[in-house]
Amino acid sequence: MPQFFYRAITARGDEQSGLIEAIGGEQAAAGLKAQGLYPTDIGPVPARSPNEMPAGEFSAVRRVGAACARPFHPGVRPRELALFTRQLATLIRAGLPLLRALEVLARQEKNQRLKAIMSGVAEDLRAGGSLSDALARQGRIFDRLFINMVRAGEAGGALDVVLERLADFQEKNLRLQGKIRAAMVYPVVVMLVAAVIVAGLLTYVVPRFKQIFADLLRGAPLPPLTRAVLTVSDAVRVHWAVLSGVAFVCGLAWQVGHRHAIGRRWLDRLALHLPVFGELALKSVVARFSRTLGTLLSSGVPILPALLITRDTCGNTEVAGAIGLVHDRVKEGDPVARPLEGTRVFPPMVASLIDVGEHTGQLPEMLGKVADIYDGEVDDAVAGLSSLLEPALVVFLAAVVGVIVVALFLPLVRIVQLLS
Repeated sequence: MPQFFYRAITARGDEQSGLIEAIGGEQAAAGLKAQGLYPTDIGPVPARSPNEMPAGEFSAVRRVGAACARPFHPGVRPRELALFTRQLATLIRAGLPLLRALEVLARQEKNQRLKAIMSGVAEDLRAGGSLSDALARQGRIFDRLFINMVRAGEAGGALDVVLERLADFQEKNLRLQGKIRAAMVYPVVVMLVAAVIVAGLLTYVVPRFKQIFADLLRGAPLPPLTRAVLTVSDAVRVHWAVLSGVAFVCGLAWQVGHRHAIGRRWLDRLALHLPVFGELALKSVVARFSRTLGTLLSSGVPILPALLITRDTCGNTEVAGAIGLVHDRVKEGDPVARPLEGTRVFPPMVASLIDVGEHTGQLPEMLGKVADIYDGEVDDAVAGLSSLLEPALVVFLAAVVGVIVVALFLPLVRIVQLLS
């Protein structure tokens, strides 16, 4: 009988991994549940220990740490994945068998990568596997949140409902990300235009004025502002290679920092404490946390595995560490609200609303309301930030160009006086 590698959560909330013999992944999941375990990952036995495997070699076997995973969909855009989830849920709700629904979607899919994934999942289903196991074998296309919600839907016989919740979750996340990106387009464009204009002035215009000043003033002193602008211009023209190297090193350091746990944690902590932008980042993460946890709980996932999955998909390592602490306290018997407030990462209102949800027995619904509240606050913050940044950047660009122009025209007054 074949063996499967599994990771599961015990009744006390501890993480456990090992091997189990079963005919297929679905039977393996049922065997684990019969032992009082909640499986979070099931897959073929890796050739090496999961701790020794590089990230991405085996998607269903990976170490669970405080650093949360970034969603990664090679060759498949998140919007395409959300559309696939919505269409699959619609077809299943319409009464079409799962295998037939996948075949229909595969025939009409234009993205060859996603089409191959659908065909692979369909092949696994024909071989007797479950949908969650088939999705887990598709590399890093489907994250833990997706796979575990599908597994919960299969166990509860409500796969169409779970897929619809997943589609809602993905679409709301996409809308939120789209609003944030749209708000940042204008500032980025203005800064790029400002950089090009200033670089052109300092590189081509200012040096010609410098020669004119040297010929006509004949050693007469220049105004301090003009001297400062000429010095900056000389530095840019002479040391452009050094400045380019510094910019390249900064960009490389940013990339390397994001790939290492310490650097990513430091950058994520910095993102939450930036002026203006930090509040926006925190509200966005809180909305994602609330919606993810609420979606998992309403789909039948127990609270402890739901907290672990939320921790690994929250998008910010600082918040992930706080969720890990909440998980440990809940495992010891505490409610969610009390340790959540003690982390001092989440706003007090979040803990208060979750406390109400726990006392009324409507925690998933209350988490959905929290997510809606913070989605609205993110929308308001983005709108306010856009209205504040647009005039501020225009004034900044005008000030920079104005300083350079004034610095170049101040000596012209002196030249006119000398010529007259």
